[in-house]
Amino acid sequence: MGLFGSLFTGVSGLSAESQSTAMIANNIANTNTIGFKRSDASFSSLVTTQSRSSEFSPGTVSVTRIQRVDQQGALQQTSSATDVAVSGNGFFPVKQDASDQQEFLYTRSGSFSEDSQGLLRNTAGFVLYGWQIDQEGNLPADQGDLSSLVPLDVAFLGGLTRPTTSAELAINLDAAQGPTSTVNIAAAEGAGGIALPTLNTEADFTRGLTVFDSVGTAQTLTMEFRKITGPMANITSRNGNGLEGSDTITDTLAGIDPNDGMDIVMGGDTLTIEFLDDINDPTTIPGAVGVETVQQMLDAINAATFGTTDGMEARLNASGQIRLQAATPDEAFDISDNVTTNAGADAVSGGAGTLDFGDDTTVTVNFTDYETVYTDQGDVFPSLTNTDTPNTQGWWEMKVLLPNGSTFTEGLLNFDGDGSLNASSDAEGNIDLQLENLDFQNGSSFQDINIDVERFSQFAGNFDVIFSDQNGAELGLRTGVEIDTDGIVSARFSNGATSELYQIPLVTFANANGLNEISGTAYSENNLSGEENLRVAGDGGAGFLEPSTLEGSNVDLADEFAKLIISQRTFSANSRLVSTVDEMTQELLRLR
Repeated sequence: MGLFGSLFTGVSGLSAESQSTAMIANNIANTNTIGFKRSDASFSSLVTTQSRSSEFSPGTVSVTRIQRVDQQGALQQTSSATDVAVSGNGFFPVKQDASDQQEFLYTRSGSFSEDSQGLLRNTAGFVLYGWQIDQEGNLPADQGDLSSLVPLDVAFLGGLTRPTTSAELAINLDAAQGPTSTVNIAAAEGAGGIALPTLNTEADFTRGLTVFDSVGTAQTLTMEFRKITGPMANITSRNGNGLEGSDTITDTLAGIDPNDGMDIVMGGDTLTIEFLDDINDPTTIPGAVGVETVQQMLDAINAATFGTTDGMEARLNASGQIRLQAATPDEAFDISDNVTTNAGADAVSGGAGTLDFGDDTTVTVNFTDYETVYTDQGDVFPSLTNTDTPNTQGWWEMKVLLPNGSTFTEGLLNFDGDGSLNASSDAEGNIDLQLENLDFQNGSSFQDINIDVERFSQFAGNFDVIFSDQNGAELGLRTGVEIDTDGIVSARFSNGATSELYQIPLVTFANANGLNEISGTAYSENNLSGEENLRVAGDGGAGFLEPSTLEGSNVDLADEFAKLIISQRTFSANSRLVSTVDEMTQELLRLR
């Protein structure tokens, strides 16, 4: 039995080395196969034991295939935006076809390209699967389950439009611009209501912003800016056009006689102004402040204290008229002729030639009153940070006009003394103009656009648009598909827009070497490999994705040739053993 056992041992050695050589040959043949994982032969002895040590029965040798799936192949850069490689642990989920009946396979071969149906397939013909990204940029809730995966279909029958949802403007408004409001608030109140202060005046500055609607049409929103007196109690003299600070009031305005007077009541206190021919003349009205020139009158009003209020501001407007204004909102004042010593005084309420502020009018216009006119103030325009003592010289009316010229919204902006916008951030930390339900009347969907106005400023100098930006885009045709480092599959369009379509997961296993090989680059799950785990690239032990890169075969040619030489020599030795046993049996047959 020993002689023939030796023969069987040699034959088993020939068979084992044949299989080893086959594995080496397969490795060498796939040296340039993307994502290929080599296999090694592992030999083990099968020994037949005997009960007596004086007898020996030779065993045989068996060979086991060991997969080297977990060994990284070399990474090679490519020029294709849909090529992707895994650096570290993980596999791409694929199927032989985009069908629910097909089982999931797993591969490291990331040479994907679009087929005739728009599906991403690798060079082995397997369809790539991933998570679909919804319009809000969210992944499926059950993304840990294979059922959450869909085939990556990047075909677009048409183009893509990107309606504008946000814009950003940085505009400087000229602080030197005088208020363009010419409405006498007192007269408006006397007529039974509050008038828009700049309704019919030409805009001081106009800026157009191009946005895109839901059908890809460019639409121009026009923004108009007007410097106004502001939502504080204010009044302007009806007469006195062209006054200058050095003018003597009694000489310039023939309707005002020396020793005429006017009373301003605010915060429970009264300031009495008496008009003199000469500032050195004594006043005749008890407690009055004597003034000769227009500037002296303005200085007296600006220096006056009225109870607990912040006082009043007096100045000449662009037309040379005297404008009186409460320094803070929600403060009323009364202005009237003083008749203490002169029953014929008509400096305030007289006719032509006098200042003519109106007939004993109490001026009570404040911010609350203006919100009844600017009905969108609290909803569209940013709220004021400082509502107690806003800058009286920083008020602007802003209008937004639709492309057809109609007014969509209008409201007030205020700037602090340092030129920055007096506005509070919303709950998200933004200072926005919130335009809602824009209707461009061309069949497009109603649209919401938030315009960031945080960088609006008011500095002396030219009106200037520092920069503008918006996130919309016109109709564009698809120009390509790309995969980024996060596994996001995006489509690019000729209008510069991109659309995130899918995210590629990585599938990890406890024992990647235990996977069943379906082809040279694709594997299926089994008990030895453990269950699959879907991971975002870089999380939970998964590797990282390298775009425009491919993982080459992990075959080392030098190593394979060395093993091939050993297999060849071992095969020759086993062949020699068979020949020797054959010769020995022939010798036995020749015995007589």
